[in-house]
Amino acid sequence: MAWADWRFASAVLCLLVPGTAKATDLALPPPPQPTTAPVAYAPPVPDWIVVVGGEARAIPAWPGAPTNTYSFIGFPLFTIQKPGDPPFYFGARDSFGVPLVDWGRFQFGPVGRLDWPRYASQYTQLNGLGDIPWGVQLGGYAQYWVAPWLRLRGELRQGIGAETGQHGDLFADFVVPLGQFRLSGGPRASFQSTAALSPYFNISPTQSANSTVSGLPQLPVYNVSGGFYSYGAGAQIEYFWNPHWQTHAIVEYERISGSAADSPLVTMRGSPNQFTFGLGATYTFSMHPLFNLHSLW
Repeated sequence: MAWADWRFASAVLCLLVPGTAKATDLALPPPPQPTTAPVAYAPPVPDWIVVVGGEARAIPAWPGAPTNTYSFIGFPLFTIQKPGDPPFYFGARDSFGVPLVDWGRFQFGPVGRLDWPRYASQYTQLNGLGDIPWGVQLGGYAQYWVAPWLRLRGELRQGIGAETGQHGDLFADFVVPLGQFRLSGGPRASFQSTAALSPYFNISPTQSANSTVSGLPQLPVYNVSGGFYSYGAGAQIEYFWNPHWQTHAIVEYERISGSAADSPLVTMRGSPNQFTFGLGATYTFSMHPLFNLHSLW
């Protein structure tokens, strides 16, 4: 074969071999994937929504106190919610409760609140009436969101310590978001048994005899009876600075009525008009459930 023929054959072979290899590659099936056992899908556990904070209040120094005589108290605010729950809402007259039954719009569970002490030595109007110690009220509550803007709530509680009577409260709150603000408020009504009212509004013969004080007339003997205790209204304004921080202010008005309003301690040294003012703040954050407690929710 002539030299020119060899060069021509070599060139043709160089062109054909790569093309043949490429075509062969395209025709081969993809390499098999390694087989693995299927893994069962486990949905992620949603985080808790935790709200912590506190509130300071100016409250009547005792039930039936004059409108210019206050005590100052403070207490924490705390709740844990599930994702998708309505934003945390705590009314000014609400006791602290735990929703053991939570069906979205309806909640039910135990509830409690403190009875603040009354010390006769701190106020001239209480001279000779004796002290009333700390106490607690324990019971249950139920609340129902009729609509996203209307909440109905009722509480029944038993006094322990300061008094040993029964308490019932009915609240309605209209809740209206306005941009970064949330306004709420509505009417309130309260019922108390004789045992719940007696320590605060009764005047025994001994107390009457010891109640004489310079500038104030002696208090006559009086026995209170239970029933409809008070009515009133309250309002709250909240401001949400960002998804975490919120501040709020509250004002509550309560008008003592019935037998309690006729007590000499109210008519002669106090007032049936009771006001409460408060300021508070809360911080909201998410937290992974502890100790697998999400499975019990």
